Amino acid sequence: MTPNRRLVFAALAVALLTTTAGCSAVFGGISDEQLDREEDYDDLRERDADVAVDVEGASLVGGGEFRAVYHLDGTKELELYRSSLVREEALDVHSVRYWYPNGTELTGSELEVDQGRSATTVRVPDENGTLAFSSESGGKSFHLPAFVGGSYEVTLPDDHRTGNFLFGDVSPDGYDREIVGDTEHLTWDEIDDGASISIRYYLARDVPLFLGLIGVAVSLGGIGIAYYYRELKRLKEQREEFGIDVDANDDRRKRPPGL
Repeated sequence: MTPNRRLVFAALAVALLTTTAGCSAVFGGISDEQLDREEDYDDLRERDADVAVDVEGASLVGGGEFRAVYHLDGTKELELYRSSLVREEALDVHSVRYWYPNGTELTGSELEVDQGRSATTVRVPDENGTLAFSSESGGKSFHLPAFVGGSYEVTLPDDHRTGNFLFGDVSPDGYDREIVGDTEHLTWDEIDDGASISIRYYLARDVPLFLGLIGVAVSLGGIGIAYYYRELKRLKEQREEFGIDVDANDDRRKRPPGL
């Protein structure tokens, strides 16, 4: 075998190993440690809605997260995903829990959880139990498909709001907004399976700060415009005082022909 041919085969082998390693990383699934991570869902399980979601705000070192509890009604399998601009991507979940109707609890590693390219599939042993999981959320937004139909309740991070149309937005329509303490609650009586929940929110104190900045900018702009016109007027008065403020067109019309 010639040296050039050996080099080609070596390059192909390296490429194959790299590709295989990449596929293993993508489709390696979710570890038991991640599935069984500690999390408290008691407050969400007590909600009246079929699906209760609590969105937690982002920190200085990372993005936000959300906790979700689904009271299943005839559903034994959920495909969890998040839609991007080009395709659907598997939802990277952790702290998975399941409760039988009698209250017996199973951790995520005791369930069938398969993560593929486009969805993370969770199979539960009883179609009328309760499933909970946590995952990442955006810094000032929350987007998630409605994996099951029914009533929904979403709570935002403390001191965050959606009411200002410039900074907040909620979809789908037909929701109720309620402020309890420092927390905003959004509730829907019914969201169809497959619909998309999209929420954009803001920190309440940011609105007066933003309006204050706009006021300062407008004031500074007004002062600048007033100063400009004052200087323009002053220069015009000086030109008139020295007799140099003569319109060239008027002067040309007063000249005799040929001059």
